[in-house]
Amino acid sequence: MIYLIMGVSGSGKSTIGKALSQKLDYTFYDGDDFHPPENIDKMSQGIPLNDSDRLPWLHNIKSVINKHKNAVITCSALKQSYRDLLEENNTDIIWIYLKGSYEIFLKRLQQRSEHFMKENMLQSQFQALEEPNNALIIDVNLSVEEIIQEIINQTYAKIDSNRKQ
Repeated sequence: MIYLIMGVSGSGKSTIGKALSQKLDYTFYDGDDFHPPENIDKMSQGIPLNDSDRLPWLHNIKSVINKHKNAVITCSALKQSYRDLLEENNTDIIWIYLKGSYEIFLKRLQQRSEHFMKENMLQSQFQALEEPNNALIIDVNLSVEEIIQEIINQTYAKIDSNRKQ
């Protein structure tokens, strides 16, 4: 099973992804590691990426998905078209959407210094965000442990529901 953890910057994708991968004993991949250098340069300057900027990044992540049977991967995947590309020809994907408010994520971004994402880009991410219809929706106000348990509970419920259909 491939778990794809999505959400805007500051939603906790990396923290939750690492914790989930440890719980499941799956390999963890941070989607930020697959950005070409020119994307990181743009974002470091506070310039939002456009769809053509994101395409090589999405293809890099897609190649990771295609090489693994079990993995946890983070990827903002803000638009449905991005999720469609990543999911193409793969039915063993569980999408996890870390949902919260602009204010919560802004506060988190203001507290971290080592990340290339600039605070002013958060608004553009919320504008681009197309909330998913087929994801496990997780409230980021829960603790990391509660989020992991909620993901596991919702995954089992989803698998069980699919079996009954």
